[in-house]
Amino acid sequence: MKVRKKASSELVEKLHVEGIKNGSNFWKAVAKGLNRPASKKFEVNLTRIEKHAKVNQKIVVPGVVLGSGEIKKKLTIAALKFSGRAKEKIEKTGGQCLSIEDLYEKNPKGTGLRIMG
Repeated sequence: MKVRKKASSELVEKLHVEGIKNGSNFWKAVAKGLNRPASKKFEVNLTRIEKHAKVNQKIVVPGVVLGSGEIKKKLTIAALKFSGRAKEKIEKTGGQCLSIEDLYEKNPKGTGLRIMG
């Protein structure tokens, strides 16, 4: 897998290799999302997350979470980066903002997680 320099190349490689080792297509898909060209990177607004996520769901965004819109559900969201406003709004609802690495360490099989991009 050729790695571009947006996300840490070590993170992309780790997710890809560990995804294969653990039999988890989920983490391989996250690695692929992180490895997109800069012009096609994922930017997800809170409005979209609010619309499609269920309460207490764990979401992975292989890109940036932006603070446009409102969020009312308590969610755990892992992303490459969060805007300051997005992080503030998520934590205000009792939700959590994690790095993708942190969520991977907690759930190496990727079970019960959802990708949004």
